[in-house]
Amino acid sequence: MTRLSPTDLSDLTALRRDLHRHPEISRQEAATAARIAAELRDLGIDTVTEGLGGHGVAGVIDGAAPGPTVLLRCELDALPIAETGNAPWRSTIPGKGHLCGHDGHMVTMLGAARLLLRDRPAHGRVVLMFQPAEEDGSGAIAVCNDPRFAAIAPDWAFALHNEPDIARGIAHIPDGLASAASVGLHIALSGAEAHACAPETGMSPGPAMAALMTALPAMSSGMFPQANYRLVTLTHAAMGAPAFGIAPGQGSLYITCRTTSDVSLATLVDEARARAEETATAHKLTCQITEHDAFLAGINDPRAAHILREAARTAGLDAIPGLPLRASEDFGRFGHDCPSAMMLLGAGPGPALHNPDYDFDDTLIAPGAQTLVNAVHAVTIEHDGTADL
Repeated sequence: MTRLSPTDLSDLTALRRDLHRHPEISRQEAATAARIAAELRDLGIDTVTEGLGGHGVAGVIDGAAPGPTVLLRCELDALPIAETGNAPWRSTIPGKGHLCGHDGHMVTMLGAARLLLRDRPAHGRVVLMFQPAEEDGSGAIAVCNDPRFAAIAPDWAFALHNEPDIARGIAHIPDGLASAASVGLHIALSGAEAHACAPETGMSPGPAMAALMTALPAMSSGMFPQANYRLVTLTHAAMGAPAFGIAPGQGSLYITCRTTSDVSLATLVDEARARAEETATAHKLTCQITEHDAFLAGINDPRAAHILREAARTAGLDAIPGLPLRASEDFGRFGHDCPSAMMLLGAGPGPALHNPDYDFDDTLIAPGAQTLVNAVHAVTIEHDGTADL
């Protein structure tokens, strides 16, 4: 088995830390994408396609003979969160940081690329997909809807995500649910402003907002990952102008709805919309609701999950079905068209994902890359009829 050398790992670690210094948020990943495309070309990737679904980059490695297309996917984007860590490679961009590990996922994929170029699959081809805009849920669907994606559409798809809640050396690869479905609702309430001395002459959204800030989260029920799990999280609230002489006329609430299936999410969203509209009507307000950051449930195909667990074990990880992510991940979009599976690679203990002091653990690069490569070879060997998966 070909493995990453100490020189490989030194190069990849240095690149990861440089990417960490220069984070770009969703739909703004132009420089990151250009850097990745250049790295792929320097490695000698057979074909590099840029600008997929925005700033997406796809590198194709051809096998020796026809066979299945295996897509390996990682993410390009960072978060609009100010980093508070003290590492020498901390973010140089105010208010932005690679605080979910996508910098590490990118170099893990580049590590897999090095290995696959040294030991190409016997059959088929590998698509290395560096996807934009995962954090807001718009990237995977944009990539899949790009007309050029049809030429590299996969027969199998695999991905990984580091997970600080899981101990190092452990990998959770569930059958079925791998990540929750979710969507954000922006509820805008409109009444009429008034002088603060005569609030009765206006129509304040305050009472309605107060009611909704209690009622909407109360719609939560069940324990994750049970089928009846529903979570409504209030993430933002704002009302009126920051002034003492004006009674407010406008209010805004942001909530996130989360469930374990796309069907149950649609039901929860309908109920939340109805509650908001009924409350607005009762308080003589107008109500406008828009949806944002929509994520499909990530569903691991049992066949793909089995392949990935065996690939992880061969890479030296303790791979078990484990638990899915309560968070959402738009890799699930790729799984609607082919068997797919995501691995949750243990990175703990340490700061949680999206925490301002989070940093990717560089020791995950080698086992992560090896697992992805092992999965590719398992699929292509099975295609040749020499393995029974």
